[in-house]
Amino acid sequence: MVLAASCTARPGARHRAPAGSIASMPDTPDTNAAIWKSDQGISYWRSTAGDRERRRASQRELVAALLPFSEDEPFTFVDLGAGTGAAARTVLDRYPGAQAILADFSPQMRAEGEKELAPYSGRCTYVEFDLTGSDWPDGIPGTVAAVISSMCVHHLPDERKQQLFGEILARLAPGGWFLNFDPVAPSDPVVEETWLRADERRDPVTAAKRAHRSAEEQHRYANHVRHMSPLAPQLDWLRAAGFEGVDVYWKELDYVIYGGRRPMTAR
Repeated sequence: MVLAASCTARPGARHRAPAGSIASMPDTPDTNAAIWKSDQGISYWRSTAGDRERRRASQRELVAALLPFSEDEPFTFVDLGAGTGAAARTVLDRYPGAQAILADFSPQMRAEGEKELAPYSGRCTYVEFDLTGSDWPDGIPGTVAAVISSMCVHHLPDERKQQLFGEILARLAPGGWFLNFDPVAPSDPVVEETWLRADERRDPVTAAKRAHRSAEEQHRYANHVRHMSPLAPQLDWLRAAGFEGVDVYWKELDYVIYGGRRPMTAR
């Protein structure tokens, strides 16, 4: 793989799925890899990236604004499940003194990210990291000022989410922040019905799309929601890990920004 100069890489309706397609792959615990390490999965992601990133831009800007640094302050942060670096780029834009470590397990996503991050040469580093395991790569320092994540943690089983929150706290400097932008599961059927009603009224084609998903779309959707957790227990897991200032800093239906900081002194 040839890398750009910006960052240094370190070690619904049923349809028959065509052979070799994402939907024809077996549904295993590693379904994320089947999607995000496939050329077909990345091709679909690329084709929908423009609209998706426009819709998420304001949330990424809020994540950056919530960080407690002055604009010219030098600090290092980690973007977990960074993909092509959309969240990291927003932080880098707001804080010219910041340095980013982008962690992702997909070589295709990292390759796309190298192209997107070309304007940030010297300010970022990619590392390979599969968040389903606790083996943090050497490329992530033992102490960092902040950790962010975007549209990633919901792919992890609940037990792994709890472990990850503890691992993040251990990596943060005293006063360091963790912020996560992610979808959450409804807490009960009434909430789910309300979310769906509002979503369909705001986007009338949503219901039709939901009812007529192709096999490929259904497979991606099933993978998207299979480990999704309600919000309340995730906040409890952050507190149990030792975070303070735990709050929901933004919420719209099933999308949230939540997080907290490592205490300044040991408790």
